Amino acid sequence: MYRSLIVLAAGMFAIGTDSFVIAGILPDAADSLGIPVGTAGWLITTYAFTYAVLGPVMAALTTRWPRRALFLTGFAIFIAGNLITAFVPVFGVALAARALAGLGGAMVTPAAVAAAAALAPPERRGRAIATVMTGLSAATALGAPIGTAIGSLTGNWRATMVFVSALGILAAVGIALLLPTLPTPPAVPLRTRVAPLADRRIGLTLLTTFLVYTGLYTVYSFVGVSLDRATDGSGTTLAALLFVWGLAATAGTLGSGGLIDRFGSRRVINIAITMAAIDFALLPWTSAHLPSTIAALIVWGVCGWGMLTPQTHRLITAMPAAAPLLTGLASAMVYVGVSVAPLVGQVSMAWFGPHLLGPVGALFIALGLGAAEAAHTVIRRRAPQHTPTEQAQPSPAK
Repeated sequence: MYRSLIVLAAGMFAIGTDSFVIAGILPDAADSLGIPVGTAGWLITTYAFTYAVLGPVMAALTTRWPRRALFLTGFAIFIAGNLITAFVPVFGVALAARALAGLGGAMVTPAAVAAAAALAPPERRGRAIATVMTGLSAATALGAPIGTAIGSLTGNWRATMVFVSALGILAAVGIALLLPTLPTPPAVPLRTRVAPLADRRIGLTLLTTFLVYTGLYTVYSFVGVSLDRATDGSGTTLAALLFVWGLAATAGTLGSGGLIDRFGSRRVINIAITMAAIDFALLPWTSAHLPSTIAALIVWGVCGWGMLTPQTHRLITAMPAAAPLLTGLASAMVYVGVSVAPLVGQVSMAWFGPHLLGPVGALFIALGLGAAEAAHTVIRRRAPQHTPTEQAQPSPAK
């Protein structure tokens, strides 16, 4: 079982690296394609939006496909999209290729999570899913920095896309050779998959994720130009900073679970969002120097990624019966925010310049705090009187 989970995690690592690595090579990609760096942000938007929107759609359409065939088809599309991006000199074709790669990722991710659950006995399913999802976290700590460093050391951003393609090939080979035959999961119509969105508790919680991640990725999408004062234009220094950010993100993800158990999800969400908003509001000053940039990235990584687990906890607490569907929607909403962020950043850079993207992001993050409190209020009102809510205190002993 564990060998199969590692193979699936490797696949998620490839897909996650593709999500995060473009930001580190965006200025070089813009120069190569002959476009402004703001316009090059569409390379991030196209992949993330396709990945987010088509995830639930492809999960519904491919329900009856044999799992190995689904994974191999998805990775074939993913690899093709990245190889086309690596070798075409035309921006429009590169955008289409990014959408193609996003489609491949949308086919693989929901199936990988479901496969992890199917491979493990009931008492180990949580850990099995966490093992596979660790691939995405590892992409922030290793995949994106390595890809950025490859682009810097070779002087060619296209080498980074070849690197991502190679990760996809390795994952596909591993699945072909090591993944056992898995049962076909029961069919879940698309209407059922998106039905929880009609519930205000779910809608407001997902809105929180959307607003916060739009704010966070308004800066990350253009991280190369936003942090150029600290890096002095060095791609290697930027890769090192992204490595620090990725380690902080992993620490935030791993540490948030224990904090939820101790303090409840509301407090963890609110503190993480508040600290992230302050951190981003100060970026015009902290990003001017390398030591303060490192500190800012640590806060960013811990708080930005540390809110994902309590957000998922809030969703599942509000609607336990729909837990598998809600986790998919939560992941999709992250990528909707990631897809919108470059558009916000493009407009903001035209108005304010790249070094003032932080306060723009802080505004969206602060709006996310309002949505989080609105979600808490609705959840508390909808909770039955005899059922403890997230923040309920134990009843006094009689």
